Amino acid sequence: MKNEDLLKLRHTAEHVLTQALVKLYPEIKLAMGPATSDGFYADFELPADQKVTEDDFVKIEAEMQKIIKGDAKLTRLEMSADEARSLIKKTPYLDNTYKIDWLEEIKSRGEVVSFYKTGEDFIDLCAGPHLASTGQIKAFKLLNVAGAYWHGDSKNKMLTRIYGTAFDSQKELDEYLKNIEEAKKRDHRKIGKELDLFSVDDYVGSGLILWHPKLSVVREQIELYWRSEHRKRGYEYVYTPHVGLSNLWETSGHLEFFKEGMYPPMEMASKNKDEPATYYVKPMNCPFHVRIYKSRPRSYRELPLRWCELGNVYRYEESGVLHGMLRVRGFTQDDAHIICREDQFVEEVNKVLDFALDLNKNFGFDKLNVYLSIRDKQNQKKYVGESRIWDLAEKTLTDILKSRKIEFKEDVGGAKFYGPAIDLKAVDSMGREWQGTTIQLDMHLPSRFEMTYIANDGSEKTPIMLHRTLLGSMERFVGTLIEQYAGAFPVWLHPTQVAIIPISEKHTEVASKIKAELQKDGIRVEVDDRSERMQARIRDAQIQKIPYILIVGDKEAGAADLSASVRLRTEEDLGIKTIAELKAKIKDLVLTKSLSLW
Repeated sequence: MKNEDLLKLRHTAEHVLTQALVKLYPEIKLAMGPATSDGFYADFELPADQKVTEDDFVKIEAEMQKIIKGDAKLTRLEMSADEARSLIKKTPYLDNTYKIDWLEEIKSRGEVVSFYKTGEDFIDLCAGPHLASTGQIKAFKLLNVAGAYWHGDSKNKMLTRIYGTAFDSQKELDEYLKNIEEAKKRDHRKIGKELDLFSVDDYVGSGLILWHPKLSVVREQIELYWRSEHRKRGYEYVYTPHVGLSNLWETSGHLEFFKEGMYPPMEMASKNKDEPATYYVKPMNCPFHVRIYKSRPRSYRELPLRWCELGNVYRYEESGVLHGMLRVRGFTQDDAHIICREDQFVEEVNKVLDFALDLNKNFGFDKLNVYLSIRDKQNQKKYVGESRIWDLAEKTLTDILKSRKIEFKEDVGGAKFYGPAIDLKAVDSMGREWQGTTIQLDMHLPSRFEMTYIANDGSEKTPIMLHRTLLGSMERFVGTLIEQYAGAFPVWLHPTQVAIIPISEKHTEVASKIKAELQKDGIRVEVDDRSERMQARIRDAQIQKIPYILIVGDKEAGAADLSASVRLRTEEDLGIKTIAELKAKIKDLVLTKSLSLW
């Protein structure tokens, strides 16, 4: 089924849901309800003494089935804004501030005011499109209830939101529901708690991640690999402060275009009246890198400059969108800025694309969906710079992707205020997309900060600047990895690579010798010599998803060479292996960043 047809199906299912709600809850006030990429939702308000929970889904779905079986026709009605206002006033479930607010927004955009009528019993303000009749809905399911602020603004009233989904067949719906259950098992927040990986503490602050020792090892290994790969590709590291004066953010344009996403200013009382005293914690690293560039004159011979930083940044996200490690307020960005000449630009973009493909593959993301994020020409106020320059920039990025025969989709409106971008979204083992690599062309900061270099003819020229992140943020990327592997990290990343279990106290000495031998080569190992039964200790190691579980008993302790019985976390028994053999295997898997266990 084509995307546009699926959206019609889901949008129609949403209308059936709201019609059912009106029948069951006559005092309801409907707000809005669109189709989405994976389903639909409906926002509404009920009297204070009424509430909808998931326990009510059985009766709501039964009412929806009646409407579907009735095969009611959907009819589009267009009218003037005054006629629409009159209709809203005459319809109890539409007669509210939400529909009037929505009507005014439609008017302000100069769009046609339209309603959709379902049979003779239901009508709603809606742009469509829809199916011809409700009977064309083949399979649907209500999923959950949540709270949602009107227009996503916490200053507005909290509404009730019901999420649902619909598909063209019951088979597709069943597969989707199966994936939802699998996603719940893989939820990084659930696994993070079970494996003691991270926490979010309200006493510290929402959206601020506390990395526990185990997950800190995973992060350390990623960072070591990240740094090594950047060195190989000619990048240099920089470090910048966590705060900057207000003038920095005024010049960069962040206070004009991004202020809502920044934390409030810190006003400092200064004894020196001439010293500026308003600071902001940084939402981005870019302006600091620009100021490093401007610390002295630059020559064309120095370019390209490739500067990278694992920089901590802070953005104030609304509490309703915070989600474990995947949507946070403080995060570490694997940032880089490439400053180059115009004749170097295409080559640098291609090098970043090659880098991104290699890096993602080593983390198990073989499939990447590519998007070209361009501006919304209907909303030019969101962007800086001349339209002519935007056209050239978007064409250049398009040509790069086409020349490499890379399939991509255009994301209209996805561009940042300062330029278009190429976005690579990793597809995980369940087919879900995760934002990762971004290659962002900046047509703004070089001119606003008056960045220049001396060309080979002695003239001053403005360089081209690329913003580039490969992983996105350390928090979101590691959260993605937890879900990708369901906590069973590859050998090279796992915080504990080997667990040694001596069968009894008399085998502890040999277990300690094995531990020391493995540690010589940097292998992360622990000995579990607790008094619990051996099978219980093995089970605990499997729950912790430790790749290798070594059993040491009389047979193993009596071997000529240092040995142990090796079991994998997958419960496969490899029998007795020498520690030299095991060590060589682990070192090879770590070196090659393999996803295999043996």
